[in-house]
Amino acid sequence: MKSTQTLSRSLKAIIYPALFIAFLGIQSCSSSTQTETTASEEEAPAPPIMEIVTETMDFQMPDTIPSGWYTWRYHNNSNQTHFILIDDYPDGITLDSIKARVLPVFGNGMTLLNEGNTDEGFAEFANLPSWFSEVVWRGGVGLVSPEVTTESTLKLDPGTYFVECYVKMNTGMFHTNMGMIKKLVVSEEVSSLSEPKADITINLSGESGITVDPPSVPGNYTFGVHFSDQMIHENFVSHDLNLVRLQDDANLQDLEAWMDWRDPKGLIEPAPEGVIFLGGVNDMPAGETGYFSAQLVPGQYAFISEVPNTSGKKLLKVFEITQ
Repeated sequence: MKSTQTLSRSLKAIIYPALFIAFLGIQSCSSSTQTETTASEEEAPAPPIMEIVTETMDFQMPDTIPSGWYTWRYHNNSNQTHFILIDDYPDGITLDSIKARVLPVFGNGMTLLNEGNTDEGFAEFANLPSWFSEVVWRGGVGLVSPEVTTESTLKLDPGTYFVECYVKMNTGMFHTNMGMIKKLVVSEEVSSLSEPKADITINLSGESGITVDPPSVPGNYTFGVHFSDQMIHENFVSHDLNLVRLQDDANLQDLEAWMDWRDPKGLIEPAPEGVIFLGGVNDMPAGETGYFSAQLVPGQYAFISEVPNTSGKKLLKVFEITQ
């Protein structure tokens, strides 16, 4: 009996420590796994979406974003219509250069136009620096009415860009001159987002206009806007694509006239009655494609470019969403 008890004690002396060590090992592995998971979660890349907010004459947005495909979610929380245009200036041009050499010329020119001095106003634009002719427009968010949120998805290469809005205040002065211009750096880091898949494809051309088979039933749609060609129109800008909700009191002639900033009454606050801008894709070079999303409910809509004589150029297309 004594020898049995001794054997039992010996086995306990061997087994219990072994079990304890094994338990510690399991806990250690569990802790290690948990630590690795936590570290992995902490290192997970941020969603490829940039939140942009406008409350007055501002762009509240990051200073730097990754390159590649990226979604621009724009919240227009102001009481005025805005858009976002991406300017690709020549290397070496800074925000200070733009504020000193470009904005005063546009401000002076627009003031003369508003005063009815048309010839003097357009002559003022000859004072723009020679490097301004090298600016390339890389897209952006189309016109957005007050209290509307929209999304556009664009692809940008690494570099330095500037974003602006040149819709006009009710005084006739461009929003850019009132502070709506900001530097944006696109880094070498590549976004995790792939090119979106469009529900509706729109071909945009200065020669043949807007070619699209528009939707007819309610739903949330992703539109792919392909710039088949690009050209400079009479208002010195190239064509873009904007989505508009037309309410019962909307007047298409008023909308067309408003899309020409050269007219003192064009592209100025307030926007025409009965018009709600739902975003789109701003000017891009020929051959490129941008995307935007919109929730469509029953009613009248239109695609329109910010150029003169949109109906004559087939750059205005009206369609209806039915029940």
